[in-house]
Amino acid sequence: MHAHWWFPNGLVGAWLSRMSNTPLITTLHGTDVRLARSVAFSRPAFRHVMQHSTFVTAVSRWLASEAEAIISTPKPVVAPMPVATELFAPAGSRQPNRVLFVGRLNKQKGIELLLHAISRIPDTTIGLDVVGDGDDREALVQLTQALGIAERVQWHGAVSQTALADFYRRAAALVVPSVNEGLGLVAVEAQLCETPVIAFDSGGLPDVIQHDRTGVLVGDVTAGALAAAVVSLLERDDRGAALGAAGRLHALATFAPESVARRYADIYRSAIAASPQ
Repeated sequence: MHAHWWFPNGLVGAWLSRMSNTPLITTLHGTDVRLARSVAFSRPAFRHVMQHSTFVTAVSRWLASEAEAIISTPKPVVAPMPVATELFAPAGSRQPNRVLFVGRLNKQKGIELLLHAISRIPDTTIGLDVVGDGDDREALVQLTQALGIAERVQWHGAVSQTALADFYRRAAALVVPSVNEGLGLVAVEAQLCETPVIAFDSGGLPDVIQHDRTGVLVGDVTAGALAAAVVSLLERDDRGAALGAAGRLHALATFAPESVARRYADIYRSAIAASPQ
């Protein structure tokens, strides 16, 4: 059995595993680990799932370390999830001064900080496309007005996966301003489209981005540092094209369904071999 997220799926999986004497693999994705860290009374249940799983996997090194820090448990095996490589691929031309944000419009995804970063870029031809929706949208629109950047920001709402691929292909760069992201799937999708990615050096994003090789990692979690990274990327002679090309190769090697399937086939075989017959 393979349960994604320790709650609630892992709890159900642990019970079924004991009832059927079947090995259980539990995968941690990020929101479930934040739950265990922030809600103290959830930790006994978290510990129960960890102890009754034959193997625990996590989608990034950072997430594996977070789980290990919450309770005394062996560090989970790092095993990313697959991404739709047939959908996300390079094509067409880019808008030279339009950067992209993709995600929920809430505090955790960091878009407020990104809006402040855009307001600090003197070149008013550099704008932002926002793909996604959330409860904070109206407040964020008002913030763009207060910062004087309302005309530089376009709000597109939630879009289909096919339309999302087109946004990646047109963007000069994807900016991922979130902190302590479990992995950063949007960064992988953008890399597959050869889109340069700028992100904070935080959470699971260093598993996706190798600084100055497959993207840009920003060390200081500030609007000023993020703004400087955007300007620096767009001032490169190739406007980050080499980073985008290297990012695609890395994403294919790490997140292609074939690569992930081989990794999990090994984990499944090990789980079966480790379980009593």
